Amino acid sequence: MIFNKEAGRNQRLVASSYAGVSRRQAILEALSIESDHKIIDIGCGAGHLVEDLAKALGDQGRVYALDPGEEQLEEARVRCSSFSNVIFLNGYADNIALEDDSCDIATSTQAYEYVKDVDKALIESSRVLKPGGAFVNVSILWDYFRFHGAEEKLNNLIHDAFRAHCYHQMLPLELEGKLKALGFQYITNKSLAFLITRRDQNSPARHLETMVASFAVSQGISTSKVEEWRGQLADAEACGRFGFTSYPVLTSAYLK
Repeated sequence: MIFNKEAGRNQRLVASSYAGVSRRQAILEALSIESDHKIIDIGCGAGHLVEDLAKALGDQGRVYALDPGEEQLEEARVRCSSFSNVIFLNGYADNIALEDDSCDIATSTQAYEYVKDVDKALIESSRVLKPGGAFVNVSILWDYFRFHGAEEKLNNLIHDAFRAHCYHQMLPLELEGKLKALGFQYITNKSLAFLITRRDQNSPARHLETMVASFAVSQGISTSKVEEWRGQLADAEACGRFGFTSYPVLTSAYLK
């Protein structure tokens, strides 16, 4: 999936929200970055994490910012324009234009669930990592991604339509076995789950609601049904019974 135009804009707003900030903080805390490290951020989007990684590196270090969407990469170039240690790669996770054993760290945030052949993409990650290299990934348990407050039948209709937006709904439950098969060890999983009860401008729920609504329409749900759903969520918030839940999981591992 390539995030461009409206979807890309909403993705950038989510990344800028407090949920995005806390997620990046968790990734950084899981890493031991040295000034000369070479790091690839797979599915870098608008470069929010790339900026943080570039700050942590010296002149001898490099961040390879990989994304298939040129619009997202352009946003990342602007965001990281003051850094000379970032190299942008327009490409896909299953075909990385880097040499074997060229990176000390590979990071990714909500990218692998959108890759149809995720096994091929993970093989590519292990190929570009040096022995002992770190892999840190955040993916969502999409079965627990849910808005609460709308009438149940309508709510199910919208969420069922949204399931088609990615290939791998519960990737964190499969990832440990896939990584072990590729020679990774010391695999750990950390819950980044959260509950949100507001839809203000700094709330990821507000921007994700827009994304879900747009996708539901693209899947054939009528605009009137989608607007009815959004109206019910607004009403639920007004009377204190709105909720949005999401269950990201941070998976870290090291290549043998």
